[in-house]
Amino acid sequence: MNNSKKVVLVGHFGVGKSSLVRRFVQNTFSDSYIVTIGVHILKKEIKIDELNLTLIIWDIEGKDDIQKVRSSYLLGTSGFIYVIDPTRPQTFERFNDEKAFIKENFPNSQLVSVANKIDLIDIEEFIALLTERKINIDYFASAKMGTEVENVFQKIGMKMI
Repeated sequence: MNNSKKVVLVGHFGVGKSSLVRRFVQNTFSDSYIVTIGVHILKKEIKIDELNLTLIIWDIEGKDDIQKVRSSYLLGTSGFIYVIDPTRPQTFERFNDEKAFIKENFPNSQLVSVANKIDLIDIEEFIALLTERKINIDYFASAKMGTEVENVFQKIGMKMI
């Protein structure tokens, strides 16, 4: 049996949404920064237990407020991956509000949060900062190194079925 589910990556510009998708779908990474304008859609089939699940991944342009994202990009979303950049606090200072907005407006959707670029920080210091700010992040990943990227997409897949 094959199912397909729409997954949307959200977060500020430059947090590494496109890099995470590229690492997951193509197993590549580039240091070149190319701004996503609008939306870039890729797909990849994963297997969860006996189910083949096709993830239709929407890599949308970065916004500092999810309410500024075109509503048409978010329609029919089964899962959100919210990406932050631990080197730029402004990318996670409104995280709890954004998470609440997603849960309120998309109650049937699943959410996984990711701190990308962990290869650039001291992870213990960052976890202490998140704890202090009462921010709970599901995964600490590096698209550059490939750390936890597969697990992020597997997790959202499991939560959606």
